[in-house]
Amino acid sequence: MSIFSKGIETLDDLFVHQLQDIYYAEKQIAKSLAAMVEKVGNPQLKQDLAGHLQQTKIHIERLEKVFEMHDTQVKAVDCPAIDGILREADEVAGDTADFAVLDAALAAAAQAVEHYEIARYGTLVAWARQLGRNDCAAILRQTLEDEKAMDRRLTEVAETQLNYHAA
Repeated sequence: MSIFSKGIETLDDLFVHQLQDIYYAEKQIAKSLAAMVEKVGNPQLKQDLAGHLQQTKIHIERLEKVFEMHDTQVKAVDCPAIDGILREADEVAGDTADFAVLDAALAAAAQAVEHYEIARYGTLVAWARQLGRNDCAAILRQTLEDEKAMDRRLTEVAETQLNYHAA
């Protein structure tokens, strides 16, 4: 199904649609992170994911603020991309019996989520600026930086601990 079948005719329409998409994604990510925290054995990864869950709740609040600033109804639209990424993470975690391998798999799954979010927030920042909404761009940029920082943290933990133990 094409996003353009949903009445998207302008960059502003596209911006709002992507806000709705990432809003849905953040809500799904929050649910998934809560489950991941329960499954993880590595204390550092557990702490990082639990912290990111709290941060994700702040990201949701920021998105609600951007909707309000943009004078747009807070609304989520289904995001098949994040649903697929989260479904794959759940399947891999369900198929992994070795706890060290499970931790490495969950870290990799969390990074796939981060990469999706980095792509979405980067685009939203650019579009907000193009639309003359530097106020919205500033808020979205904060979240983009949070996502990049989490990605770096996951890389560090994977490379210094998880992958070693999984091997």
